[in-house]
Parts: sequence; C-alpha cells; structure tokens
Amino acid sequence: MNLSIKTEMREGTPVIEVDGDLDVYTAPRLQEALDSVATGGVRVVLDLTAVHFIDSTALGVLVSTQQRLRADDGELSLVLDDPYLLKIFHITGFDGIFSIYSQVAEAVSRS
Repeated sequence: MNLSIKTEMREGTPVIEVDGDLDVYTAPRLQEALDSVATGGVRVVLDLTAVHFIDSTALGVLVSTQQRLRADDGELSLVLDDPYLLKIFHITGFDGIFSIYSQVAEAVSRS
C-alpha cells in the first residue's frame, strides 16, 4: 500500500508523478491528486514510469478523469514504459483513449 504522489508544474503543465502500485486501496489518493489539477480544460500529464501494477479501480479513475477533462477540452496524457502496463492498456483498448508517451518531456511538449 505504499504510494507516493508528487505534483509539479513543467512548462505550465501539471505533471503528477506516481510511485507504487495503483489498486483499490490507493486509487482514492490518485483520484484526489488528479482532482486537484484537472479543472477547466487543463492538460495533465500523469507519470506512471514508477508504477508496476494497476487494477481496474485505478483504471476507472483514469478513464473518468479523461472523460471529465475532455468535456472541457482538456486531456490526460500518460507516461509509461513498463511492458506489463503497456500490455494492459493495449488489451483493454485504453491505448486508444489516452495519449501514451515514454518520457515526461515528450508528453509535456505535446500538451
């Protein structure tokens, strides 16, 4: 249940760095972090490079945040490079819902 979440601004874009597993126990903390910056059409980058497990509850948080942001012309972009997580996003079809990058700098420059 160890989870670290850090938020910072990079080139005017909120970047949330997550370190730890995202599951039913930690998803509420992720939701709080996303809610704190995901308002009014903002583009948010979520750095998941230090995450190696994500369950359906956490995926639901990501999808609902993406829907809310897109309703206001915003977007949630993901940064991940773990082959296991990439496979999950591909199998679920979520790789078509999110812009996925391998590096934060690339995601921020596209935001």
